[in-house]
Amino acid sequence: MFKILVVEDDRELNRTVCTYLNDNGYTATGCLNANEACDAMYGGQVFDCIVSDIMMPGVDGFEFAANVRELNQEIPILFMTARDDFASKRRGFKAGVDDYMVKPVDLDELLLRIGALLRRAKIAASKRLTVGGLTLDAEERSAVYNGGEIPLTVREFNLIYKLLSYPKKTFTRSQLMDEFWDSASSSGPRTVDVYINKLRDKFACCNEFEIVTVHGLGYKAVLK
Repeated sequence: MFKILVVEDDRELNRTVCTYLNDNGYTATGCLNANEACDAMYGGQVFDCIVSDIMMPGVDGFEFAANVRELNQEIPILFMTARDDFASKRRGFKAGVDDYMVKPVDLDELLLRIGALLRRAKIAASKRLTVGGLTLDAEERSAVYNGGEIPLTVREFNLIYKLLSYPKKTFTRSQLMDEFWDSASSSGPRTVDVYINKLRDKFACCNEFEIVTVHGLGYKAVLK
């Protein structure tokens, strides 16, 4: 059974989320602040996913997420917060969170997102992603389709691995730039378009998926 750590200083919301997760097949542990969460994490318990608020007394969610990432690169972190501004979302993703939900949170959606994050974590742990005849190996940065290798640059590999890890999920150009380009890069968001076109050419032989343009937003991978 997957264990979920819920870090939320609102006692009633913390209790509600934990109860809902416990009722839906998970084992949830609630903590009211980051210090309690760290005590739980490093006191012998092993968690599979973290759901955390941002605005908490003492150590806030940003610092907490960054601290966790220094010690554990794999555990999924989902922010559940009232902060809906883009600057907070950007700061959260740069701190290492994997998903971001704005309060009031729909608990059914929270459940779906946690499930998706856990599936993604399993893929990351195996370092290998298979879609039909295509295998992407994160350790070797290789793409093999029906026995033949498709040559990719590191950035091309990272982009296709990201898209295929979250099929049907739309990523904006800015999200992809933030993750795969250095912050000091002079490249603009339209640079992503160039790379997507290269990937479409290189994977034209693959009938198992396509990279779809979501007009006005960005791109997503759709499995066929």
